[in-house]
Amino acid sequence: SPPAEEAEGDKKKKDKKKKKGEKEEKEKKKGPSKATVKAMQEALAKMKEVRHSGRCSVRAGERLEQERKEKKKQKEKERKERLKKEGKLLTKTQREARARAEATLKMLQAQGVEVPSKDSVPKKKPVYGDKRRKKPSPQTPEGKCRRFCRLFVSQISVILRLFVPFFSRVILCHSFIFFFCSCFEDEEEDEESEEDEEKEKEKVVTTTGHGKRRAASEDESSESDDDDGRTKEERLYDRAKRRIEKRRAENLKNIDLERLRAPVVCVLGHVDTGKTKILDKLRHTHVQDGEAGGITQQIGATNVPKETIEEQTKMVKNFDKDNLKIPGMLIIDTPGHESFSNLRNRGSSLCDIAILVVDIMHGLEPQTLESINLLKEKKCPFIVALNKIDRLYDWKKSPETDVVATLKKQKKNTKDEFDERAKAVIVEFAQQGLNAALFYENKDPRTFVSLVPTSAHSGDGMGNLIALLVELTQTMLARRLAHCDELRAQVMEVKALPGMGTTIDVILINGRLREGETIIVPGVEGPIVTQIRGLLLPPPLKELRVKSQYEKHKEVSTSQGVKILGKDLEKTLAGLPLLVAHREDEVPVLRDELERELKQTLSSIKLEEKGVYVQASTLGSLEALLEFLRTSKVPYAGINIGPVHKKDVMKASTMLEHDLQYAVILAFDVKVERESQEMADSLGVRIFSAEIIYHLFDAFTKYREDYKKAKQDEFKHIAVFPAKLRVLPQFIFNSRDPIVMGVTVEAGVIKQGTPLCVPSKGFVDIGVVTSIEVNHKSVESAKKGQEICVKIEPIPGESPKMYGRHFEATDIIVSKITRASIDALKNWFRDEMQKSDWQLIMELKKTFEII
Repeated sequence: SPPAEEAEGDKKKKDKKKKKGEKEEKEKKKGPSKATVKAMQEALAKMKEVRHSGRCSVRAGERLEQERKEKKKQKEKERKERLKKEGKLLTKTQREARARAEATLKMLQAQGVEVPSKDSVPKKKPVYGDKRRKKPSPQTPEGKCRRFCRLFVSQISVILRLFVPFFSRVILCHSFIFFFCSCFEDEEEDEESEEDEEKEKEKVVTTTGHGKRRAASEDESSESDDDDGRTKEERLYDRAKRRIEKRRAENLKNIDLERLRAPVVCVLGHVDTGKTKILDKLRHTHVQDGEAGGITQQIGATNVPKETIEEQTKMVKNFDKDNLKIPGMLIIDTPGHESFSNLRNRGSSLCDIAILVVDIMHGLEPQTLESINLLKEKKCPFIVALNKIDRLYDWKKSPETDVVATLKKQKKNTKDEFDERAKAVIVEFAQQGLNAALFYENKDPRTFVSLVPTSAHSGDGMGNLIALLVELTQTMLARRLAHCDELRAQVMEVKALPGMGTTIDVILINGRLREGETIIVPGVEGPIVTQIRGLLLPPPLKELRVKSQYEKHKEVSTSQGVKILGKDLEKTLAGLPLLVAHREDEVPVLRDELERELKQTLSSIKLEEKGVYVQASTLGSLEALLEFLRTSKVPYAGINIGPVHKKDVMKASTMLEHDLQYAVILAFDVKVERESQEMADSLGVRIFSAEIIYHLFDAFTKYREDYKKAKQDEFKHIAVFPAKLRVLPQFIFNSRDPIVMGVTVEAGVIKQGTPLCVPSKGFVDIGVVTSIEVNHKSVESAKKGQEICVKIEPIPGESPKMYGRHFEATDIIVSKITRASIDALKNWFRDEMQKSDWQLIMELKKTFEII
């Protein structure tokens, strides 16, 4: 029946549902299928990778952000530079100037003045570009790779979106996708970012000692932010200046107190006290014998190695050779005579300790006192070598023993003489405000100057002198001698050498010099920038100024006397520092630094319009010559270093037109070429040549005196000395032709040949003085206050004048002066005139109305 069928159908449905439910429950108990599990595992593995790379992506994102900022900043800087070049980027002053110009323009237009505008200027023809569509460029392998990577990233992003609800770090996924996609942006942007990275790498510098990294471009970024209207050159200049200052500060901070450099020892003293002889004894050389006249006329430098010090001090008692810290000594020998005070100054300005050589037989002499004052001024410590003890009566030499023991061995009369002379020197030092004592009696070297008895001739006391130098430098000057990398070098001499050209002798105190480095040296016409072509050192114990087989070095370090070869060194000025530029942009900074010092030095070398021509072998001797000329009041119009060439004769010959006495060349220690001498003889230029500065002085002085005497003879009839006479009425011996009478000289000088006149009687000329007598003795001249008898003869061609008719006893008689006579007195008789005579000239000029 139908109801029964329906019931059966419902039952079947229920059974199906039941079976289905049971099946689902079984499946639930069994768990997910293998495929699902595999998919889940893959997704989890990928998410772990995402987590790991996500952390990196945050850092990478930050780096990219920083790169973008830098890129933006660079573009802004370039835009400003471009606008500056185009003249569109205006400073405040430029904007104000433009506003003023616009206001002026409006005012002119308001007044009806036609001003051409931009529109009135004819326009240029337009250039039409090619607007055709360009064909797409063929796909490169790099482009294909980028396409594949983009597809791969998009697929990963789809999978990740399915499982994002199961994980909390959604941000990481997105940042990872963003980072990965941004890596494959447009090719041009990628290349730009790479360039920026390279620039950043260049700017980043690793600091020494600590692993920190600092950007050297801080000042660059500040420049772009704070553009204060400075030019690119000014910014580069400031950057270089800061770099130099920083380097110097770091070098001075990193002083190594454990390593000591060789001390620079300067030898000072009066001429012929034995300075060079002391060094000759130390070096076992004969430099002094080779000097012209035995006189040092240039600064010399000698490197004394450690081995020599040990050998020289072996006889000294209580000297610890094992504790010798200094690697050697650099000894500078200076000239002693007064003309070389500038050279002594140069030597003492860079020395660490000085040896003052005093002759025990003569005590403190003029240049010794000058040297003492110089050392006081520079605050330089020094010891005294009490030289020439071998001159003491009956001295027995013993150079192989300690000088204290040698003194004890001497006879009583020799010891007494030594004590007496040593005490006299100590008293002389006391007069100069210095405490002095013999070195073996000196308990306080800081307050008492040590005197070391020495003999450069026999060698006595030389070891003690060196031992004392070592002891004082290692204890009192340890900090000053500490090793430092900061360059400290000074130009001492400029000299032309055959086959080498012009070279400079440099004393290197600190730092190092390398071949090929750019150096800046002071020059007569401004700082000279050149490169080191060669570094030459004399062998140990050889003088730098003595020609020897120089040793060539690639690099030279602390406390050396070095000869430098290079271009354009002819006009180098000695006595100023030598600087080294490590980079090209440092050159202008160092040039300015030297220029400031040059201005002070060059103020002393001033050339005159009229003067002699001075030529010398070195700048030091040239300066000495100029010093002599300055003190002798001889002007100099030209200076040069090296042999006398024809061009020098031509320069000196210009004085023939101005003043014959200055058509002279003073050639000191230089060769005069034969052609030059012949040319000088034909033109009338005198060349004085000498190897000893005193001989040159004497020759030139004699020439000047002879020339002056000749000129005085030539102008004696023109030159009229001023005189004012009063008549003594009781002594009228003859009243007419010739007038012979007694007079009193009230002012000035009366000489034979002086024309006389009476201003109160209409300037009547009474004649010329032909004879002067004082106490019945004939004289050539008489001065103020003298009572004399004069014989006055009439001027040839004029009628004789008579006492009583043409002039009276009450009239004042004066010498008749003219403009020509005043000029002759100024030029050739200045030495014979006194201040009161010039005052009388001024008075008579008003009387005779001379302009």
